[in-house]
Amino acid sequence: MSLFNRLVATALPAVPKGLVRKVSSRYIAGDGIEDAVRVVAELNRSGAMATVDVLGEDIERKEEAIATADAYRAVLKEIEARKLDGNVSVKLTALGLKLDKDFCLETVEKLVRDAAARKSFVRIDMEDSSCTSDTIETYRKLRARGLDNVGIVLQAYLRRTAADVESLLDLSPNIRLCKGIYVEPRRVAFKDGAIVNRSYATLLERLLDGGAYVGIATHDEKLVFEAERLVRARKLDRARYEFQMLLGVERELRDIVMASGHRMRVYVPYGKSWYAYSVRRLKENPAIAGHVVRAMLARK
Repeated sequence: MSLFNRLVATALPAVPKGLVRKVSSRYIAGDGIEDAVRVVAELNRSGAMATVDVLGEDIERKEEAIATADAYRAVLKEIEARKLDGNVSVKLTALGLKLDKDFCLETVEKLVRDAAARKSFVRIDMEDSSCTSDTIETYRKLRARGLDNVGIVLQAYLRRTAADVESLLDLSPNIRLCKGIYVEPRRVAFKDGAIVNRSYATLLERLLDGGAYVGIATHDEKLVFEAERLVRARKLDRARYEFQMLLGVERELRDIVMASGHRMRVYVPYGKSWYAYSVRRLKENPAIAGHVVRAMLARK
């Protein structure tokens, strides 16, 4: 990774939004639900499953949370009506977590029950470390209320995640395991990439051995190799796990994984709150961020 790309990644807020959008459109289905449904259908035709994210987080009013939940219900309705192979992923801050935890719980519970009625599934995304405990608590409460069509995300770079895995295994959980992308202090998260990868592989092994269903979310071919090794050694049925990737990222590797016989789910974000998501993804991938600025300079 070049110094230029790293510097650009930190300076993204100064890049014109129009240029950021042009480059980051590969990561986002579009502004509206029709865009999301179209992309999900395309992914299904290619053999991949999907999960849809309505962009937006850290809302300020309960009315915004209700509107977001309604948007998710509309997605679930379209998925059911069009017989698509997809579900939804939600951020609890978009459903009121930082406003009122009880209100958030009730809001997400209604959504999960609606999904259950449609024989669908809701994934609770994990956000920055200030939300981790509350997110896990909400997930536990939903499971305690008899809801099993709900899963959660754990992040391998957090130092606490090994303990979180142990605390959740009694639920036979459905867990998406990812590296984690939020900027966290060293006391909270591992900073060395090799350690993060080792943490990921160790956590994945424990989850598989502990009876969890795992969404193996990674674009790192080293981790794909390790995951395939673990799955092969355990002779796991393909119904016990799936690979997951972001829309527009590592398409070639996605095809390779699918060609190897593994199930694949692609994360499909859409909505008008595209900028914050785009900046986060571009900071995660400084090589693309550098491309944005080179394109901007080339126009002058």
